[in-house]
Amino acid sequence: MQAGNVIELEFTDVAVAHAIQLAVAPVFLLSGIGAMLAVMTSRLGRIIDRARDLEERLVDASPEFFSTLQTDLRMLSRRAKLIYLAIALCTTTALLVCAVIAFLFVSAFLQFDASVVVALLFIAAMSTFVLGLLWFLREIYVGTISLRIGPR
Repeated sequence: MQAGNVIELEFTDVAVAHAIQLAVAPVFLLSGIGAMLAVMTSRLGRIIDRARDLEERLVDASPEFFSTLQTDLRMLSRRAKLIYLAIALCTTTALLVCAVIAFLFVSAFLQFDASVVVALLFIAAMSTFVLGLLWFLREIYVGTISLRIGPR
């Protein structure tokens, strides 16, 4: 009975070590997603700060400048919605990658084949990441076309 437990324990240790090896790549992926989220939240913060500044100016604005401020605020609102969606998609990506890692460890401990589940979760994670990057690119495009340099 003792020998069987030792063999079983050694197999579990090997399975866990293998799960850790498999989880290294998704963990690095999580750090990359985290860096993208930091960039996106920084952009959202700047959009919000700019909108608050324009809203303060709106109170004392002359009639001809009032219309320009409202147009700028509408553009900032559109950009905020785009970047919010990009952040939501990239956060979903991170959650899906975490689920991949969790399934790798659960399958190692319970000794079942989770390859189909892991593959589907990874495909879903990459799909949401691509969509998040596309929405981020769209926000950058909208921000760039609305850019005005110099006096108005």
